[in-house]
Amino acid sequence: MNEQVRRAQFGVRLASLRREACLSQRALALRLCAAAGITTLTRHEVSRWERGGRIPDAWLPSLAQVLGVPLDSLERDAARARGECAPPSDAEREPDAYVRNAVGWLLAHDNRHGGNHVADAAVQVWEAERGRITGDDKHHLAQVAEIGEVAGWLLHDAARFREARATLAQAHTLARLAGDGPLEWFILDLLAMVDVHTGRAGEAMAITDEMLTGREVPGRVALMARVRQARSLAQAGERGRAMDALERATGALQDSIQANDPAFTWWIDTTEVALHTGEALLSLGDPRAALPHLQRSSEASRGGGARREFGNVLAELTALVGLGAWREAETPLLRLEPILRTVTSSRTRVRLRSTLRTIDRDAPAWLAETAREVAAG
Repeated sequence: MNEQVRRAQFGVRLASLRREACLSQRALALRLCAAAGITTLTRHEVSRWERGGRIPDAWLPSLAQVLGVPLDSLERDAARARGECAPPSDAEREPDAYVRNAVGWLLAHDNRHGGNHVADAAVQVWEAERGRITGDDKHHLAQVAEIGEVAGWLLHDAARFREARATLAQAHTLARLAGDGPLEWFILDLLAMVDVHTGRAGEAMAITDEMLTGREVPGRVALMARVRQARSLAQAGERGRAMDALERATGALQDSIQANDPAFTWWIDTTEVALHTGEALLSLGDPRAALPHLQRSSEASRGGGARREFGNVLAELTALVGLGAWREAETPLLRLEPILRTVTSSRTRVRLRSTLRTIDRDAPAWLAETAREVAAG
């Protein structure tokens, strides 16, 4: 096993411990700073640890304290990641270690390369673990529901929307049976995401209404619901209500992360709200108003995972094409070229093909030729 694989396994383990502690990456960074008495650690550094880019040697004591795990256990894991001791034997591994590691690897692959080539693997893990359900063990039900959530997301990224929705609906049922409220909210958010992407505005609004009017939800869960709500309202042509929902979401971002915010809410940040504001305005047929938001999200997505960057850059390009801003469109178009060599997200490529067809039909010959070269490369 090479060093990169060992480091990635350590990152998966660290991310799992963080989620079990119900902490976002930002919240973990803040607590580590408080424990160590410094202010320089950021969410980006925590993300680097979880991606296997760096082993947090100096932070291990603070990590053990904040995550509530034995320091010697973390130190052994870090030593294995550096190749300084043998990996654990099969007898030492937890029964679900393979599943946990497999799910972590599938998500890491999606972040770098898109979901096309790992969606089927996720479905295999999901179906196998669903078949192991034998009773009402709530912990196991929650574990299987989380695997279904991952499989549903990857199917969505692979543009297998009907399968994605069916998988997420089944996972939501398991999460409810397990009594795992935060996981229920996350899966509902993903269901609304699929509905927004496939133009099912009514279904998406029904889900977000359920999230916002049911039992009290944490602030950042409500923020996520308002973003999905805004997108569905924009698709329905209700500009005023859509912009109001986005304004409320933007305002909520100013609040600090609260102790009861589920770990999965880490993804909703200023970049995401800017992206969804721009996308809502595109749905409303206003690329000029959308462009500043999409340019901000496009620039902020650099280094945040190739699949995410692909979507953000493409949204900016789509707005520029809608405006007929051909000279400005060349920059994001060329930025896509290296991403296309490694990222296979059918969900995003379907949109890319539509945008490239518009360039080929309406743009000056020089840009149309560039677009054909980017698509072919």
